[in-house]
Amino acid sequence: MGGHVPAIPTLTQFTIRTAMVARRIIPALDIKEGRVVKCVRFLNPRDAGDPVDLARLYDQEGADEIVFLDITASYERRALMLDVARRVAEQVFIPFTVGGGIRTVEDMRETLKTGADKIFINTSAVQNPDLISEGADRFGSQCIVVAIDGKRRANDGWEVYIHGGRTPTGRDAVAWAAEAARRGAGEILLTSLDADGTQAGYDLELTRAVADAVPTPVIASGGAGSEAHIYDGLTRGGAEAALVASLVHYQILSIRQIKSYLRNRQLPVRL
Repeated sequence: MGGHVPAIPTLTQFTIRTAMVARRIIPALDIKEGRVVKCVRFLNPRDAGDPVDLARLYDQEGADEIVFLDITASYERRALMLDVARRVAEQVFIPFTVGGGIRTVEDMRETLKTGADKIFINTSAVQNPDLISEGADRFGSQCIVVAIDGKRRANDGWEVYIHGGRTPTGRDAVAWAAEAARRGAGEILLTSLDADGTQAGYDLELTRAVADAVPTPVIASGGAGSEAHIYDGLTRGGAEAALVASLVHYQILSIRQIKSYLRNRQLPVRL
C-alpha cells in the first residue's frame, strides 16, 4: 500500500459510492487545559475560545457533527477530561465524537456515557489494534472512529504518527487505514501532519489514497483554508466529510457559508 501514489482523479471520475451521499461539515474542538486551541502542524497552540460556547454556536449554525479532542491526553498519559466533554455534550443536539486518552473498552464506555455518540482512538489503536475490534463488538462499528495522523515520507507514501503527531511508528498510513477498517472501524478520521493548520488545503493525494483503500467513510482533516479546499477534499480527495477548525474558530467562514458554497457547486449537503 505504501508504494505508488495514485493520481488524483477529476470530478468526472468521482466514484459512484459517494456521488449522492450528503457531505458533512464537522468542526473540531481541540482542547488543552479546558480551552479550544488551534495549532499549526500540531505545534504552538493558539487560544480559540470556550468549548461549550463554540459547540453551541456550531450546532446553531448547522454543523453536521462535532469532534472533541483532548489533544495532550495520550502524550501526557492521563485520562480524558470527561467533565469538559460532558459539558460540551449537554449543549449540542447533533452527533458528537470524543477522543484523546482512550485506551480501553472501559474508557470507551465512560466516554459514551458523557453523551457522546462516537469515540475515536488513535495512539491506543496503533499500540493495540485489537482495541478496534473489541470496541466495535461491544458498541457497534458506528461508534468507533479510528483517527490517523499521516506525514509524507521523503521517498514515497505517508507514515503514521502517534502521541499527537510527536512519535513516528514506521507504519504506512494507507495500509493502516485498510487494517483499521477490516478490524471494525466505522470511519477513518485522516489528518495530514504536513497540512494541519496551514490553511493551504488538504493533502488530496493522501486523502484519495485512503478513501480508495477503505469501504468506510473518510473524514478529511488538516489544512482547509477556503470553501474551495473543502470542495476539493470532498470531490477529488474522495472524503465524505470535512473537518474544519481555524476557518470557523476565527470566523473566517461560517458553517452556513461553507454549505451554501458546496450546494451551489452541486454537492449534496444538509442545510
